[in-house]
Amino acid sequence: MKTIEICMRKGAAIGLFLLGALPGLAPAYADETCNSPFMAGLIKGQEQFLHVWTLGEKGIGDESDKLVTIDVIPGSATYGEVIHAISVGGRGEAHHMGFTDDRKYLWAGRLDDSKIFIFDVGSDPSKPKLVKTIDNLAESTGYVGPHTFYALPGRMLVQALSNKKDHGGITGLITYNNAGDLVATTPMPVDNGGDGYGYDIAINPGQNRMLTSSFTGWTNYMMDLSQLIQDSSAMKNFGNTMVLWDLKAMKPEKAFSVPGAPLEIRWALKPGADWAITAGALTSKLYLIKQDENHQWQAKAVADVGDPAKIPLPVDISISSDASSLWVNTFMDGTARLFDLSNPEAPKQVYAKKIGAQVNMVSQSWDGKRVYFTTSLLANWDKKGADNEQFLKGYSWDGKELKEDFVVDFHKEGLGRAHHMKFTARAQKAERQ
Repeated sequence: MKTIEICMRKGAAIGLFLLGALPGLAPAYADETCNSPFMAGLIKGQEQFLHVWTLGEKGIGDESDKLVTIDVIPGSATYGEVIHAISVGGRGEAHHMGFTDDRKYLWAGRLDDSKIFIFDVGSDPSKPKLVKTIDNLAESTGYVGPHTFYALPGRMLVQALSNKKDHGGITGLITYNNAGDLVATTPMPVDNGGDGYGYDIAINPGQNRMLTSSFTGWTNYMMDLSQLIQDSSAMKNFGNTMVLWDLKAMKPEKAFSVPGAPLEIRWALKPGADWAITAGALTSKLYLIKQDENHQWQAKAVADVGDPAKIPLPVDISISSDASSLWVNTFMDGTARLFDLSNPEAPKQVYAKKIGAQVNMVSQSWDGKRVYFTTSLLANWDKKGADNEQFLKGYSWDGKELKEDFVVDFHKEGLGRAHHMKFTARAQKAERQ
């Protein structure tokens, strides 16, 4: 408790730090569309390496969680092949990753044992090196399940999913400096409509706004999925809100009712398009967050994803750099769906392709011509038997059809369950524009 109290007092310093950092900040114009707008060292052209944070799986290879690196340089002798893998030891529910603002380091978290691994990807992105492990998150903050890693100037903002006390969904945000030292904790709001849950982070610096979404606690996300959906009491323990924050002050301003576990959040990157979109996993709906005619921020459902009655379970989403389209993966039917966002008030599905028996994460290049998919959702939520396909698939997108370029079978390669992806490159990087 002493550590938390000390850190909370330091929270004001973060606000002042951001206050000084925001003026003059320009939006990013290259790289993946989901990265923090505070990130430098952007990839100007073709991504060269794709890193996959991979869950260890019993009976597969060394059975440990690992960071796997794939060569995605067209024409390379090892194009579409694994060129490096570094195991971190044990299985702790490897999940998401995020770059530091200088892009030199990649932070990766585990939802079960709450360990955070920091990899050096700046020295040689083809061979990441583990340089630090943070293994006292629960003891130092009271929170567990580090999920989203979002770069702030000189800082890393981490959204936790749960808490040490009861493993429920009440949780908070944690701020570290880039060296991995704890700076502050910020609880998720439990009043004025907030339910205390957390999941993703997305920042619009021009509007001084941060959005957070909500999922569920350790007890639920570590439970077998078939058991969970039959437990009516447990199914009540999912987040149903998003929160709009004053970024400079790091204070919640408004909680929106967004039923059914709103997951990934994507701000439109088109200049002047100050709206964001998310998908509700349990409601199978897209929700739009924007200001109304009275300049009040609101959230509302704007489209169904598949047939909500069949619970296709929308998971990851990826918005195009011009905010004209959105890829939405639905885990249960293994399908990637493309929505036309030319009118964000009424998105329309214009394309669909079955990627496999299950599909979870999606990443697209800035020009939208390359789209990558992986399979694992959570170790205890992935499908069983033959449907437990674990792969990375790379596609070309010509505006009409996805064309498969390569497949890496993570089981045949002895790697495990393929989850979150991040791009890096050695050269042709652009400074912030």
